[in-house]
Amino acid sequence: MINEQLLNPGSIVVIGGSNNVHKPGGAIVRNIINGGFSGGLYIVNPKEDEVQGIKAFHDVKDIPQADLAIMVVAAKYCPDYVDYLCKEKHVRAFVIISAGFGEETKEGAALEQRILDTCEQYGAALIGPNCIGLLNRNHHSVFTLPIPNLNPKGVDFISGSGATAVFILESAVVKGLQFNSVWSIGNGKQIGIEDVLQYMDDHFNPETDSKVKLLYIENIANPDKLLFHAGNLIRKGCRIAAIKAGSSESGSRAASSHTGAIASSDSAVEALFRKTGIVRCFSREELTTVGCIFTLPPLKGKNFAIVTHAGGPGVMLTDALSKGGLNVPRIDGPLAEELKAKLFPGSSVANPIDFLATGTPEQLGIVLDYCEHKFEDIDAIAVIYGTPGLTQLYEAYNVLHQKTLECKKPIFPVLPCLHTAGPEVEEFLKKGHVNFSDEVTLATALSQIMNTPPPAPPEVQLYGIDIPGLNKIIYREVNRLQFEGLERGYLAPDVVREILSCAGIPLVPEMVSISKEELIAFAERVGYPVVAKVVGPVHKSDVGGVALNIRTPEHLALEFDRMMQIQDATGVMVQKMLKGTELFIGAKYEERFGHVVLCGLGGIFVEVLKDVSSGLAPLTYGEAYSMIHSLRGYKIIRGTRGQKGINEQKYAEIIVRLSTLLRFATEIKEIDINPLLADEQDVVAVDARILIER
Repeated sequence: MINEQLLNPGSIVVIGGSNNVHKPGGAIVRNIINGGFSGGLYIVNPKEDEVQGIKAFHDVKDIPQADLAIMVVAAKYCPDYVDYLCKEKHVRAFVIISAGFGEETKEGAALEQRILDTCEQYGAALIGPNCIGLLNRNHHSVFTLPIPNLNPKGVDFISGSGATAVFILESAVVKGLQFNSVWSIGNGKQIGIEDVLQYMDDHFNPETDSKVKLLYIENIANPDKLLFHAGNLIRKGCRIAAIKAGSSESGSRAASSHTGAIASSDSAVEALFRKTGIVRCFSREELTTVGCIFTLPPLKGKNFAIVTHAGGPGVMLTDALSKGGLNVPRIDGPLAEELKAKLFPGSSVANPIDFLATGTPEQLGIVLDYCEHKFEDIDAIAVIYGTPGLTQLYEAYNVLHQKTLECKKPIFPVLPCLHTAGPEVEEFLKKGHVNFSDEVTLATALSQIMNTPPPAPPEVQLYGIDIPGLNKIIYREVNRLQFEGLERGYLAPDVVREILSCAGIPLVPEMVSISKEELIAFAERVGYPVVAKVVGPVHKSDVGGVALNIRTPEHLALEFDRMMQIQDATGVMVQKMLKGTELFIGAKYEERFGHVVLCGLGGIFVEVLKDVSSGLAPLTYGEAYSMIHSLRGYKIIRGTRGQKGINEQKYAEIIVRLSTLLRFATEIKEIDINPLLADEQDVVAVDARILIER
């Protein structure tokens, strides 16, 4: 419930404000004053007559009416203050800095609930409790430092952790990143990260609002809300990057040990961000670097020119860009020779363009002009320029400043000498620029941005999916579980085939039977060689329940007899033996997220290397292709070393069809199709397992 009183209050009361700026109550008053707040500022402190030059009230009953109240008192006093301020002073927005609520004890949670109930009753906005506050261009209601430069076109930063928000701000300030607002939501009892995004989406003005959002998330309370509003903002021209922390503990939990259970909360986050178009980051340095990149003109290609007077950093940046899928193309020919003639002997223009430690600011400008106007294959320019001790940096950085304003191609300044050239870098940043002091971090962030797909369209691909048939099968199997007194269970192979057929997924010819004669007759019909697999045990290979390349009826009879002796065997499955590249598709149902669909190469790639991509059902064809292309083993899918690639279109189609089927079958908790066999013509499901829950 974000309102005008929270965002632009006419008056603020600080309950617990003090003269001690080393404590939250004093620091928040200091920041509000230093921020130039133009409205009425009232301080409540029973022991002080004056706080930082402002008259203090000993009792909250004596203050005038106010729009926003900031609470910096013990948790046990907060509910009564909120009740009185809402009822008697018409306060309609609260920022509760105090800790000791639901994050600590049940008693604290009860206090928190009382505050929420009162705010809901009076239509008041609530930030916190247990936060560092709210910072925007109207009021600096935070108790922490640093206070970044504020700019309407700066970044909107929303954090689930106050302390982490401070660390991220410190990382951002030294890079020159400017901010429009900083939201520390704390416990997020009323206003969470999703609610802030909803407000920004609902009230978005493309002419005046910031188009860059950075998020630090510890809990995604409402994935659908995040998906909807973040996706909307990105479609409106915004760019969003986020850290989702705390995934490793959740990721260690798995419902079962087979590959379909690899999906974890971390996979769900990865899938949600992919569908939404959010750039995922894994450190505060990466997040703020991505934020800085977002403030520059967007990349329109993958070809970089690296301009440097220090060879080593240029080489490291070349390696890092290439590793991330970006290019540093060779520059040669008449134009290259023309440029080289304007530089000192020994300079190299092959790319990186190294114009030596003795190179002048004038030469830097010449190189940038060639990259902008004459080297047509270049899409972006990285400038690595520190202090060689031989030239005047102020002059060089002024050239860089002018060219950054003039060039249409984005220029990425890498000014690494923050210690020996601090004043020069600071002056450059004051002109509104950003700085990437580490070239490898820059390249990593660029590759993350380039590899993040746009938001997926909301339409569901229903073509070819037999939804009525699926519903009948699920209804029948759920009733069977109920009759057997079970909450969950794996479906029989013939039922699995029924369900996959509803999605139009091609299946290898197979038969399951307890009759040796029936299976031999089936093998004769489909033709040898065939594969035999035991039915019953979950992990067939572990118990010797798989036999490949069976070429005669006698061999099949022997394998049948052996497998029926395996513990828990209920039959034997015989399949036509096919050849091709082994692929994998799996899915797991995650609470609040829905089905997380995984794809990858089969065999060791999924079991050992965990080379999988994740997406959130239902998927579009664009999402499916993005998942396939992001696999480390994609070269195998595409074809390598003389081997033909697989039919990528059919693989993507199966991924989309399965994800759509799962959208209408929440009873399916896990599904594992491993392997699918693929060649340049077909992709066929060979083995599958489905776990349902009623």
